Amino acid sequence: MQHTEPRLNLLKAFRQRMHQALCLSAGPAGVPADGSFGVPAGDRVGVPARRFGPGAGALGGEQGSAVVEFTFLAVLLMVPVVYFVVTVGQIQGGSFAVVGAADQAAKVFVARDELADAGAAAERAVFLALGDYGHTPDNARVEVSCDRADCLSAGAKVTVTVTLDVPLPLMPFGDTVGMSAARLSASATQAVGRFL
Repeated sequence: MQHTEPRLNLLKAFRQRMHQALCLSAGPAGVPADGSFGVPAGDRVGVPARRFGPGAGALGGEQGSAVVEFTFLAVLLMVPVVYFVVTVGQIQGGSFAVVGAADQAAKVFVARDELADAGAAAERAVFLALGDYGHTPDNARVEVSCDRADCLSAGAKVTVTVTLDVPLPLMPFGDTVGMSAARLSASATQAVGRFL
């Protein structure tokens, strides 16, 4: 009996530490309510055997809850991360779109002979370039400026600025509310050829 008492105290201390580490339901001193956890069946006095499975005690009823909690938390944390990555991808694609659109529009503008035709051709080039990246003309704005009064005179420098509002992905009413992920802008300058 003298050898079993220190061993029993050691087992109780071990049980208490394990219950604290595993966050299991425990009795008042961190020991299971019936005191049967870890004690050999021959040393138990008047303690019924624990059952596991359906209809068992508190410990048996919690089997599999860690998997459910992990799955729930993983989904809860992954949805914002995936949405953030998709939004950053939309912004990156929009930045490529405005740079390409401004460059193409400036080249098209200086290649035309008449000012009215040049402006319309530059606008069409912008909308075509933005459409390649999946952006609609409704979210874009085109501005053309020149360094002199006659934009198509030889040596004139024409600057085309394209502004694009990148909508938030998967937002069906984002356009009507006016919500956007970012407003991007890019400019390109081309010189009108001296020999037309």
